[in-house]
Amino acid sequence: MKEIAAKDAKNHFGRLLDAAQSAPVRVTKNGRAVSVVLSAQHYERLRGAAWERLTATMDALGREASAKGLTDAKLEALLADES
Repeated sequence: MKEIAAKDAKNHFGRLLDAAQSAPVRVTKNGRAVSVVLSAQHYERLRGAAWERLTATMDALGREASAKGLTDAKLEALLADES
């Protein structure tokens, strides 16, 4: 991954944006990573992939809970129990 110091990112913001179109760019401040700049297209792909993984995980957990006898009524009772 390309890397740029925050001061250089500020002074050459246009170049930073151009570079981020092809690959994420790590921005550092005082030698430590503080952010990553990436294209909107790359961000949308990451967000979509994360959403798909979350949905698949929730579906799998729902199937497992159902197979073990958890019903909507039992779930509501568990969630209502404040102990």
